[in-house]
Amino acid sequence: MRQSVRRRLQRTVSISVIALIAAQSVGLSAVAATAATAIVLQTVASSSQDRAAALVDQLTREEKLQLVHGYFPPMADRTPGAPLDQMIPSAGYVPGVPRLGIPALRESDASLGVANQVEQRRGDVATALPSSLATAATFDTEIAHAGGVMIGSEARAKTFNVLLAGGVNLTRDPWAGRNFEYLGEDPLLAGVMAGEHIRGVQSNAIVSTVKHFAFNSQETGRMIMDARLDEAALRESDLLAFQIAIERGEPGSVMCAYNRVNGDYACESDFLLNQVLKRDWDYPGWVMSDWGAVHSTEKAALAGLDQESGQELDRQTFFGAPLTEAVADGRVPEARLDDMVQRILVGMIDAGVMDAPVVETAQDIDYTTNAEVAQRAAEAGIVLLKNARAVLPLSPSAPRIVLIGGHADVGVLSGGGSSQVRSVGGAPIEIPLTSGAAASFARLTYHASSPLEAIRRAAPDAEVTFVSGDNHAAAAQVARGADAVVVFATQWTTEAQDVETLSLPDDQDGLITAVAAANPNTTVVLETGGPVLMPWIDAVPAVVQAWYPGQRGGEALARILFGQLNPSGRLPITFPRSADQAPRPTPPGMEALKASDAASNAGSGSAAEFQPFPVEYPEGSDVGYRWYEREGHSPLFPFGHGLSYTRFEYGDLRIEDGDRLTVSFDVTNAGERAGTDVPQLYVTPQAEGAPRRLAGWSRLTLQPGETRRVSITAEPRILAEYDTATPGWRIAAGPYRVRIGRDALDDELGGEATLSPRTLQP
Repeated sequence: MRQSVRRRLQRTVSISVIALIAAQSVGLSAVAATAATAIVLQTVASSSQDRAAALVDQLTREEKLQLVHGYFPPMADRTPGAPLDQMIPSAGYVPGVPRLGIPALRESDASLGVANQVEQRRGDVATALPSSLATAATFDTEIAHAGGVMIGSEARAKTFNVLLAGGVNLTRDPWAGRNFEYLGEDPLLAGVMAGEHIRGVQSNAIVSTVKHFAFNSQETGRMIMDARLDEAALRESDLLAFQIAIERGEPGSVMCAYNRVNGDYACESDFLLNQVLKRDWDYPGWVMSDWGAVHSTEKAALAGLDQESGQELDRQTFFGAPLTEAVADGRVPEARLDDMVQRILVGMIDAGVMDAPVVETAQDIDYTTNAEVAQRAAEAGIVLLKNARAVLPLSPSAPRIVLIGGHADVGVLSGGGSSQVRSVGGAPIEIPLTSGAAASFARLTYHASSPLEAIRRAAPDAEVTFVSGDNHAAAAQVARGADAVVVFATQWTTEAQDVETLSLPDDQDGLITAVAAANPNTTVVLETGGPVLMPWIDAVPAVVQAWYPGQRGGEALARILFGQLNPSGRLPITFPRSADQAPRPTPPGMEALKASDAASNAGSGSAAEFQPFPVEYPEGSDVGYRWYEREGHSPLFPFGHGLSYTRFEYGDLRIEDGDRLTVSFDVTNAGERAGTDVPQLYVTPQAEGAPRRLAGWSRLTLQPGETRRVSITAEPRILAEYDTATPGWRIAAGPYRVRIGRDALDDELGGEATLSPRTLQP
């Protein structure tokens, strides 16, 4: 079913929800809400395209031009005539057209919650989800959707109607600074989870973006890097993740990226915007730029960019006076301007913004209930990486427990950049940056969720001690003789700059080594933005990956560590054994890229003045675990890995093949605790040397001794190769190897499927 048809059907199904939101916004009764439903149903009887086109016909050229560029409120006072009295400090503002009922767009960053990075809005807090990698680690679409619903509801209550959420860029490099904001290395997992998050956001009748389109896989030098990859590989990896997310979530807007792709800036790429997004995928909404990502007027407009965002961050307002002149001179056709505006209006109509405008005054928010959403996501996303000798779960009756490092006495770490949430409860640690590309909008920040206090509540009779770990010898001395020791290790990452090494900073490896030598019952908890190296892995019996666990991270960790919950997270990203296993051990051209960023930040030049820096991607579409298998590398922990306090067995595999591939099999909880398992379906195509691909998964909770039959149907594009000559997806006839595994290396249960030839649209 084409997207436009599906949109109309789904809009009709959800229209009563939109009407109810509208009724509640203005305090209408249930009877009035029913009347509002009837009115809205009548309004959407015609398509959103027709409604938008009718509005465009009534707009003056000046009003059209007003809609295609927006302000960056923190700097809008630099723009003459900016409607400062209508803005609130946030990411963006686009004036509406009140006479036609077109509301202004109030935009907020919102990957992990309604952002307020450097407290632009004094005292305004929001619920902070764990990092997106943690959400991806749940492999749970309901959790992704619930997080989106929660963020969208808070945004609406704060008077925002556009959220800059939906990050879906694939993790190609373990050191990338923004990995924590994205959903891992697999296109199917990332696309599905992003789509569910977007769908949740937009259930509140506000717009979500999907971003950053496309190939924003590096942060240092992101303004000048030129990502190089052939079309087929791009379609099979990064673009497939976006395609699935757009199909599933139907975002009102797509945000194009800073970087170049095969020579053209992403926001000037005719291939990405006109050919792939708007032609092949039939995307009806609008393309907005990232903030500071516009470099031209005519080229960008004709390539498919519909709206310039945060205009004060560009060298000039390209879609202001220059676009006015270009339209007047015919260099940009009037029809193209109409298309830009119509797409903006279609995105607003489809998301419900036009029919249920936000109330202009902030509403009350149930932060207690929303915190439970954040905690459930953290609990489901925590991954038990290692558990030798069943050191975990900890016993609440242990007489003496020692916690070391990571500021575990006061809170849990969060990632930096535009996604930073000032969470409910405050920030017990907040350290401004004094240098670097992120200094203007990022702070090293902790959420006020103390693991120490949560563990004391979980083990009320134990003597629970905390030491900072600054002195390794002193920490080891305190740990010696304790019944249990937990070392909290941290790695802070942020938007705008990549980490230069996968090693834990500040000699935390030395701390862990010293403590493990003093006490054999040492557990390491990692609060990191992605994979880190673990030279001490053989010396510690237990390792827990907590990611950035959000504003209830301390509580979530305590429940996992003490077995109040059985860990169920699975890695959405491969952990290499050594940095040289990755396609690029360090950010390419780090010194040159840092120099260009430093010069730009110092005001001595703009990124546009520097030559583009090409980055080749030899892995092609074999991202992450596929690369490791193709190259014969044995990672430290593979994609999909995650342990439990119980054990699961698989059996009785049955395969239905032919036109599609469906597998069914039994999953049995063979242990003594209830637990949640995530069996994964991997399929290996025919091509010689082709690595396996995640084609589907299931998530289920079983009681001890319980067996349940599971059925998984493979995503057909995962089985296919993209053929640029067709163009489209081709599933070759013949045999395919099928495996049901606990991770990307597990070969316990397998078989063979024979598929019929099939061609799918691009």
